[in-house]
Amino acid sequence: MVAELQNISKHYEQPGTGIRNIILNGISLSVAERDSIAIVGPSGSGKSTLLNILGTLDRPSSGRVILDGTDTGTLDENRLADMRNQFIGFIFQLHHLLPQLTLLENVLLPALPKKDASVRKMTIERAKMLIERVGLKDQVHHRPGQMSVGECQRAAVVRALINQPRLLLADEPTGSLDAANAALLGQLLRELNTEENLAVVVVTHSTELAAGMGKIYKLTSGSLTLTEQR
Repeated sequence: MVAELQNISKHYEQPGTGIRNIILNGISLSVAERDSIAIVGPSGSGKSTLLNILGTLDRPSSGRVILDGTDTGTLDENRLADMRNQFIGFIFQLHHLLPQLTLLENVLLPALPKKDASVRKMTIERAKMLIERVGLKDQVHHRPGQMSVGECQRAAVVRALINQPRLLLADEPTGSLDAANAALLGQLLRELNTEENLAVVVVTHSTELAAGMGKIYKLTSGSLTLTEQR
């Protein structure tokens, strides 16, 4: 199993009142190799919170997050950061590319901790291969300001893949794109799901993007329910 959420709950206390706002209530989810999963639900239902907990960017109030058989709750912050960097790729609604860097330099940022010269050389070759794969070969030395929004989001996908993660997490990845670019990105994610041997979990409001995933879960009132499976 690539990842598991076991009985995850998340709540926030209102300052000075002792009142708990329950966001997630006893959620369990298993993500297997090559799974493609969409999580849908109304705004404010906790979809991004759930994704952040799965990606170890946030910690649950209770429950366990298991990545590649490891209980992440047993890891200190340094070991957790290392695992996150190597095991998980993240895509967000906004591409978060650094404006002063070229496309290639942005893509290579997650690989900076790699010091071995041969490994760095292979990583650069992988970056160039992926950049060509997503149709950005001619923009490799362009900065984000010289690229369209759709091109920047495809570059963000490549950056998420540079360390060959086993789990790709995407939070509203088509939210800032027009319909044509959203369709292209959705197709790219589906293809990479197979080509890169990736498990993909997407949080989205887009019915079109969700429909392309193998499983669709709905998050409402703190509970997660499987609604469709192909």
